This record gives sequence, structure tokens and C-alpha cells, in this order.
Amino acid sequence: MLRKISMVIAAGLLAAPLAACGGDDSGSGSDSGSGSDKIVLGFSQVGAESGWRTANTKSIQDSAKEAGIELKFSDAQQKQENQIKAIRSYIQQKVDIIAFSPVVESGWDTVLKEAKDAKIPVILTDRAVDSTDTSLYKTFIGSDFVEEGKKAGDWLVKEYTGKTETVNIVELQGTTGSAPANDRKKGFGDVIAADPKFKVIASQTGDFTRAKGKEVMEAFLKANPDIDVLYAHNDDMGLGAIEAIEGAGKKPGVDIKIITVDAVKDGMQALADGKINYIVECSPLLGPQLMDLVEKVHAGETVPARVVTEETTFTQEQAKAVLPSRQY
Repeated sequence: MLRKISMVIAAGLLAAPLAACGGDDSGSGSDSGSGSDKIVLGFSQVGAESGWRTANTKSIQDSAKEAGIELKFSDAQQKQENQIKAIRSYIQQKVDIIAFSPVVESGWDTVLKEAKDAKIPVILTDRAVDSTDTSLYKTFIGSDFVEEGKKAGDWLVKEYTGKTETVNIVELQGTTGSAPANDRKKGFGDVIAADPKFKVIASQTGDFTRAKGKEVMEAFLKANPDIDVLYAHNDDMGLGAIEAIEGAGKKPGVDIKIITVDAVKDGMQALADGKINYIVECSPLLGPQLMDLVEKVHAGETVPARVVTEETTFTQEQAKAVLPSRQY
């Protein structure tokens, strides 16, 4: 399901970023210095840790092909050192543009300065970096993860309006140090902090994976017999947690209310089935917008410092309505 994308220029050029997703080079064709007229884009992906990430990768690969952009793609397998290695490889190959989705927020200044010194523009996708030197990259395209956390918190507050008893919440965080984990936690926490009945009794990373989500939820259930709500930073961890909840003889969506982020097809199906109660959307279909930015940056055009994806939220009935046309 295609969604509109709105461009928003952030004040202060991302002094405080809003956000927050190497293997062998699998690109084909010639390097940029070989006489080809094609724009050569080196892209370093976080990994393939979730359905969201798989859809994101496909969107980028398909969009590059459609735009006639030569893509050199690497999978970092969720390791920062692999991404840094890939970016240095792209610098050595003299690609035209480098884009990447940072595994974590910190520790990028050195390699980004190397790209800048080589006069290769960098575009951040999906996740931000915490560098104070915003000249190290041209633009950042992705979701407002703090806002996603707030949307999750807003639903919870509304769901328990008028009730006074304590609401025990467990949280499955994304990859430690990543922008979406940091910001989804912050946005959610800021909203529920206004009401003392909401208590986060356990919060631990599930690395954005289904297997780890199940494992951590099993531990939560053993340590905390009275859990009212699960807030998972992505659908995959939530889906793993559902297995753990069912394994403990409880009914997901009823005995434990579940809020997740992403809205991938498996998550939306669980929402339609009543096993998840609410999903905040985070669109992975960034490919077309990324290629548009790549072409503009390569042409020397001015681009916004911040491109925010426009996204929505889903209840059970809304999930049922859109599932037949869901692209991912």
C-alpha cells in the first residue's frame, strides 16, 4: 500500500536527530570511474532481522533498478564494524553516493569524515546518527520514532481512561543503542509518565527479532506473573512474545494487551485476529524517495535536511480493511 511522503525541513539541521535498521558487495556492473553514465550508489543495510527490514531492502533494490541506478548492496548483519567496512569499501570504489541505515547512533564521525574528504555525499536512511557535525551527511530520510512511541502511549492512556488500578507494563526494546529503540522508548515513556498508574515493570532488548522477543517474553512471564500490557518496539518481537504468552496459557490481546510498531503483514494479521491490540505504522517502503534524493544530490540540487515519512496507526478493524492490499 503506497503512502504519501511529506518532506519536512528540520530546524537546526538535525542538531538533535528525531530518529530512531558488511556482507560482500552484491552489486553488479562497473564502478563509477569506468565510464558508465549510471549513478553508482553504495548502500549498507542493517541486516535482515525482521519482516520490516526485508521489505525495506526489497524496496531499495527494486527502486534502484527502476531508476536506472547501479546499486552496490551490503548486509551488515547488525554489526557496526561491518557497516564501517562496507562504507570504506564504497569510498575505495569511488561510488557516486553512499547511503546507509545505521545499526546504532554513535561512532560514525571518523568514517563519515573519510567519505566527506573523498567528496562522496552520504544519505542516512531509516535511522539517524548522533553526530553534531551535520555537514557529514546531506540528508536523513525516515520516520519520527519519538512520535511513534508517543502514538503507542496515547493509545494506552486512552484505553485505560477512567481506571485507577495499577497497569503493569513490560517493554521489548529494539537493538540497544539504535535510534528506533532509544526514541520509541522515550516517546512512550514521556506520554505514560503523566499518570502514575502506568508502571513499566520490566524493559529489555529483544534485538528486533521474533526469536529474541519470544525468549525475553518468556523470562518476563516467569519473573512477573501479573503483566497487563506488552509494548514491543516492532511487530516481530511482538509476534515472538505472542508465542511465549500462549505457551504460558494466557490469551494475547485479552489477558495481556499488546502494542507494537511497524505494521508488517504478519503483525497486521495478528492485529486482525485480536492477538495484538494496536499497531503504530513505520513504513519500510523508502526506496522511491531514497532514489529521488540520490538523483537530486548527485545533480548538485539542494535537498531538505530531514525527510519525514508520513504514517498512520491501526486498530483491529482498520487492519482487517487494509490487509488484502498490504504490500509487505
